[in-house]
Amino acid sequence: GEGTVCLGLECENDPELTYWTGLICGPPRTCFENRMYCLRIHCGDAYPDQPPTVQFTSRINMSCVSSNGQVDPEAVPVLATWDRNYTIQTVLQQLRSLMTVKENNKLSQPPEGSTY
Repeated sequence: GEGTVCLGLECENDPELTYWTGLICGPPRTCFENRMYCLRIHCGDAYPDQPPTVQFTSRINMSCVSSNGQVDPEAVPVLATWDRNYTIQTVLQQLRSLMTVKENNKLSQPPEGSTY
């Protein structure tokens, strides 16, 4: 939905459009509800032919996120089957959607506001 994810350049004078920050609003009726999750997205030299790397800077417990916040591209379908027509927004929306999956929704979450 509108306003549930957003993104922007990490540094507005980045001519290569390499480093982005993202924000995901936790979906209602989940353990992520009423929380904002910040992410850092890196679009390497091969982007958009290769997917960006994604890391949560807000602490979160999800099956597709490592203990240091790194998103496992194999565990996120849009990253695992990357197509150059996908966007960073597509990735953020899919991560938000994965928050509603039962295996993630039952995980206890770190204190709100904690970071990696």
